[in-house]
Amino acid sequence: MNCERLQRFRQQAYALLGKGKDAAFELADAVMTTRHAECLGDFALNPLFRRQWPSAYEALQDCQPEREKLMELYIQQILEVERPVLAVDHTGWMRPDAQTLKERTYQHQAGAIPGNRAVGVGFGYSSIAWIPESSGSWALPLRHERISSWDTPISKAAFQLQQVCQHLRQRPIVLFDREYGCASLVNQTAEIAADKLMRLRSNLCLYSAPPAYTGRGRPSKHGSKFKLNDPLSWHSADQTIELNDPKLGQLRLRQWHNLHFKNSAMHGMTLILLERKAINSNPRQARPLWLVWIGENQPQLENIWQQYLRRFAIDHWYRLIKQTLHWTLPQLSTPSQCDSWSDLMPLLTWQLWLAQDLVRDYHLPWQKPLTHLTPGRVAQSMFSLLFKIGTPASAPKRRGNSPGWPTGKSRQRKIRYPIVKKGFSRSQKDQTSVA
Repeated sequence: MNCERLQRFRQQAYALLGKGKDAAFELADAVMTTRHAECLGDFALNPLFRRQWPSAYEALQDCQPEREKLMELYIQQILEVERPVLAVDHTGWMRPDAQTLKERTYQHQAGAIPGNRAVGVGFGYSSIAWIPESSGSWALPLRHERISSWDTPISKAAFQLQQVCQHLRQRPIVLFDREYGCASLVNQTAEIAADKLMRLRSNLCLYSAPPAYTGRGRPSKHGSKFKLNDPLSWHSADQTIELNDPKLGQLRLRQWHNLHFKNSAMHGMTLILLERKAINSNPRQARPLWLVWIGENQPQLENIWQQYLRRFAIDHWYRLIKQTLHWTLPQLSTPSQCDSWSDLMPLLTWQLWLAQDLVRDYHLPWQKPLTHLTPGRVAQSMFSLLFKIGTPASAPKRRGNSPGWPTGKSRQRKIRYPIVKKGFSRSQKDQTSVA
């Protein structure tokens, strides 16, 4: 049954790749089973790619995946989940030397080497993914889209969440990192049927509910200040528990109800503080974790922080597509080619998920044998399975030789585009930086 499910999924996805779907689908299979590559043309050496190397470039030129219908296909695989857990984040595809590539913007480079600049030039991509397991490295993206020069990570995340929730039967829990913990996201996602659990920066200031109206003047919107980095401004917690975790040791959790950001006073939140007892007097290990819950049916306080830890699976997925699926390898020349190539990354990941019970663990001598395979280990073992089940793509047909460049036709240099520098108004800056 699992094999039939994978074959059916591949057939449905193949029909949604638009023009050039035969070459694009074989290119996707080659990417999934190629361990080392130096350029896009190297995938034409894979036996699963039955065409010549120019077809690899033409596939991305002609292919126009139907992103909305592909998202619906992915959501069909999770409709039976009782309460899906989603994670939202964004990453950068750095192209510092591509001066002829339109709409490049400044992107933050996570994990930059100390002493080097933490800002690069390229494209930003926002992703929303289903996290299927409570622990592990599986994250299954539902949408993976470029953040255009007129968008921000927060506005793109709100748009993606709205698109996904329109097709979900259950109300999901959505996990956000601290970059998204601000009033702007709360306001933009207020009408979406989703529960949000987001991390906060430790230097924010929240406000309690306003006092009762006295009948004079304008009613107050805010109560007392609650500065996260100033314990003297905290009022007594509504609930406090202590527990002993096998990995993290002794923990203390506290929560406060009915707090809000300054610019989203109409949307109350539950604030949660997780404190870990210092080990060997190391203050770094005792750094507090601030979370807020916005939504219905909040999980128990002793379990809610573990839900947030599932967010880190999307970081594993970014590492997978960059190191194993070669997402940032091609030096493509147009944004549309980059988008078509990026649309293949969720498709590849979902195939790995559906094939995890169908492949053997072919591991290298220095790798540990695994009973529950990771995405990278499944990709390492996919070649024999794909060779066995076949491909829905049609066999190539020779169309003759290319006429080549016409004699006497002059060549023109490509246009060099400036880097787009995004600007923010004062009100936008207040919403994102001053909570």
